[in-house]
Amino acid sequence: MKILLVDDSSTMRRIQKNTLGSLGFTDVDEAEDGQDAVAKVGKAPYELVLMDWNMPNMTGIDALKAIRANPATAKIPVIMVTSESEKTRILEAIQAGATNYIVKPFTPDVLKEKLDAIGK
Repeated sequence: MKILLVDDSSTMRRIQKNTLGSLGFTDVDEAEDGQDAVAKVGKAPYELVLMDWNMPNMTGIDALKAIRANPATAKIPVIMVTSESEKTRILEAIQAGATNYIVKPFTPDVLKEKLDAIGK
């Protein structure tokens, strides 16, 4: 499965990439912000996007809306992976089209559970 990992923190991307690797997912690309993510999703056939919320240039929620607005990318599962834990934020993400939501910090088991829930 081809996964796009989107986070402005290189440390968080490395941690998440290692976690995905431990779960058997090794085809992982990275993006530094929402703008980069939207561009990459438009060019490659990703099967999943893991997206942070708070990033420069374009936030994760704005990138999610852009991905959902494009018919070519609208059906790609997007899991928000963020420190935003308020219920209003979670609802906002779900209403914008997030497939699921993970609050940082998280364990490999939580990530596996979310991936299993979308059939990946």
